[in-house]
Amino acid sequence: MDWEDRIEVNPLVMLGKPVIKGTRITVELILERLQAGETVEQIVSSLRNIDANDVQVAIEYALESVRREKVYVVPGETQLCNS
Repeated sequence: MDWEDRIEVNPLVMLGKPVIKGTRITVELILERLQAGETVEQIVSSLRNIDANDVQVAIEYALESVRREKVYVVPGETQLCNS
């Protein structure tokens, strides 16, 4: 499943944060719960409006967002990255 089919960004829903289409469940919430150690099964069971595929597309969306991010290195600032 392609994340573009399941993720929606709409300024009228959750202040424009990316959500699972048709819900108010944000990608951020799913990632926070994964980071906190919850399993996909626990997340799906507690949120009920999503399934395991939705958790996967939230991860894919986040990964694609990082891939597309542009990083600019400022000369003389590289030592901050290496400490």
